Amino acid sequence: MSDNTKRREFLVKTAAVLAAGSSAIACGGGIDGGGANDGAAQFLYGVASGDPLADRVMLWTHAKTAGSSAPVSLTWEVASAPDFYAIVSTGQVHALATNDFTAKADATGLAPGTTYYYRFREPTGASSPVGVTRTLPAAGATSVKFAVFSCALYPAGFFNAYADAAETDAQYALHLGDYIYELSVGPDEFGNRDAIALGRTAFPATELVSLDDYRLRYAQYRSDPDLQALHARMPWIAIWDDHEFAENAYKDGAATPQSELPGGWVARKRAAAQAWGEWLPVRLPDPTNLLKIYRRFDFGSLLSLHMLDTRIDGRDRQYNSFEDSDNGLARYLAGQIRVGGAPRDASRHMISAAQQDWLTSGLNHSSAAWQFLGSQVIMARLWLPASVLQKLAGATATPPTASLADLGSAIKAYLDAKATRAASGALTLGQQALLSPLVNPRLPYNLDAWDGYPTQRDALLSTVKNLNKKLVVLAGDSHNAWFSQLTTAGGERVGVEFAGSSVTSPGLEESGLGTLAASLDGSALVPQLGSKAIGAGLGLVDDLGYADTARRGYLLMTVTAASVKGEYVFVDTVKSKTYTASVGRSITVTSSGAITYG
Repeated sequence: MSDNTKRREFLVKTAAVLAAGSSAIACGGGIDGGGANDGAAQFLYGVASGDPLADRVMLWTHAKTAGSSAPVSLTWEVASAPDFYAIVSTGQVHALATNDFTAKADATGLAPGTTYYYRFREPTGASSPVGVTRTLPAAGATSVKFAVFSCALYPAGFFNAYADAAETDAQYALHLGDYIYELSVGPDEFGNRDAIALGRTAFPATELVSLDDYRLRYAQYRSDPDLQALHARMPWIAIWDDHEFAENAYKDGAATPQSELPGGWVARKRAAAQAWGEWLPVRLPDPTNLLKIYRRFDFGSLLSLHMLDTRIDGRDRQYNSFEDSDNGLARYLAGQIRVGGAPRDASRHMISAAQQDWLTSGLNHSSAAWQFLGSQVIMARLWLPASVLQKLAGATATPPTASLADLGSAIKAYLDAKATRAASGALTLGQQALLSPLVNPRLPYNLDAWDGYPTQRDALLSTVKNLNKKLVVLAGDSHNAWFSQLTTAGGERVGVEFAGSSVTSPGLEESGLGTLAASLDGSALVPQLGSKAIGAGLGLVDDLGYADTARRGYLLMTVTAASVKGEYVFVDTVKSKTYTASVGRSITVTSSGAITYG
């Protein structure tokens, strides 16, 4: 056995120790609920299901015999009840070393909108924990409920958001990326400050580069009992974001230098994609192309869910990835200059032309009441007035060139001007200047999001408008919670976006900006204007109706033909396994476009 193999065996066993006691978290279980049984293969990472369709669902597990690299033959079973008296679908699959001993099966012949129970059995009779899954509904469905997650940084805290969602009546889980983080360990690494105290130090200790590295990190994450419980509770639909690869990844690279790596970015990207495909219950649309993950799910006549890849498939290098002192703003502005009637950045893509054509075709042919896009990054225009953006950049710079007091003064001046205008008061010359887009233009602050690719965003939104579709975008990545109107460059409203907070990853509160939300969404003006300040676009960001910049959690979405309701669920801590959860804001959008804030 080589040194590398021995190291990997040791680390896998370490992950298994972390998983001990959690292997029987799902209902039922077999002879040993996933533990050892006289040389039987062990199911230390539980079970999972995903990518449900009306007649099938993907099943997943990990099975390995301790001390052996031999293949494990598995029988999978799907039943209509947890006692498995009536098995409705079954088959054979193998957990192989070439797949890191993960095994997946596409269970077919199922009925639409139906709850099923599933398990895996190995030759000695030992079985995995029992999982619960559900197919997509048929045309007659009247309601669908799903939970939405993103950004789960293991060292930053406990996965209480997963634990809480497992106790809800959600039928499906959507994960919008950053399922794992590739970062190295150390107290100065992002989110690692409390890792040792919490017993959640990431391994391997170095930044992930090789296939073995990524596999080991997935194994550690999948050893978490709360993540295992949620996987066993409902089917998942997942896409990746940058940290499944490397920070601020794009099609040709990432924030960190790649040329020094063995094989460069191409090899690292392929290794990361392979591990993602092995450890998640996904059905790749093209098994020969590990990097193609955009796919579509039809929830009867209620909604079509178009899961995009806004990270790896076609994304050009971000304007803010060149280490410019202005964080790429000059490059962005130069890209907006029109030449021959089109902006200079017209050829820049967030998604490939092939994916854009696929999306356009899917939108055109769908007859569902709602069109949902699963986008890793925020699509809405989170534009800040230049007077505020300048102070924000200075306050968060290293070393800072502006204080939080300077930022607060700039914010107050701008909000006072908006409040005065909303109350039909007389504006001073200074307030008129603050509200003038020519004197004080609104500028994007996050060029890694769709704001950095405005031409393609406008093309997509124009397509939705021309097709007269009801659009809802779901997004993650930012670690904070946002609800926004989606508008074209001309200011026409096309749809809405629910962007959820992170599972554990720190948000703006880490920079001392945890109280910024009320200024961003305008709720800070409630004392002056009353409840009409809620959702009225009176904050720093015109299109923003709600924000939370301090708490971790998830989204709970309920969809009917008449409305879409999003509940922003927050946990009060990720630093302890003892927590409470509450709804920060409930927002309902009707089919006519009316929005209510609860």
